[in-house]
Amino acid sequence: MKFRPLHDRVVVRRLDGEEKTKGGIIIPDTAKEKPQEGEVVSVGPGNRDEDGKLIKLDVKAGDRVLFGKWSGTEVKIDGQDLLIMKESDIMGVIG
Repeated sequence: MKFRPLHDRVVVRRLDGEEKTKGGIIIPDTAKEKPQEGEVVSVGPGNRDEDGKLIKLDVKAGDRVLFGKWSGTEVKIDGQDLLIMKESDIMGVIG
């Protein structure tokens, strides 16, 4: 990928949601909710504090993360549907 996020921004690829309910009912694409789980593809270098020191991000490429339902901006880069969001929009790392 030829995209590098700036500051405290993170590029995330959504992971596919469930195709079936627990009872076995298949959910059509139009009725599915967008998943709130994704994989971090790329991270920015971090933000600077008041003294100008770089504060690195807590997440790294490859981490599985949970984020808010309406978090981030949807973009298409190199044919992939991705999200760009601030690290503060990420609720936690899975694993």
